[in-house]
Amino acid sequence: QVQLVESGGGLVQAGGSLRLACAASGLTLSSYHAGWFRQAPGKEREFVASIRFSFAGLSYADSVKGRFTISRDNTNNTVYLQMNSLEPKDTAAYYCAAGITTTTSGYSSRYWGQGIQVTVSS
Repeated sequence: QVQLVESGGGLVQAGGSLRLACAASGLTLSSYHAGWFRQAPGKEREFVASIRFSFAGLSYADSVKGRFTISRDNTNNTVYLQMNSLEPKDTAAYYCAAGITTTTSGYSSRYWGQGIQVTVSS
């Protein structure tokens, strides 16, 4: 049984930092295109960042480039999202994903975490 469990969310002031973690069980993250999505109230889920099989394959949404960094710890089978210079517009539920694919309408994923809330106050 595959499980992706997110942690590290919470409330932070604008300009602050948070690090999200996604611990996987039932699969090996290094074998998957894995990453993070987010969904704000009233909006569609959007891609944030991903990491491919090799560490050279990093992708970021334009809105987070230069502020967020995705990484992977193969020993602990965990993917991280370091979020710096947070802004109120980053407020959303953040979802870990594994088995990401691109579609004509954007992205999809085979596996999803349950989501974790990040709230940035102004």
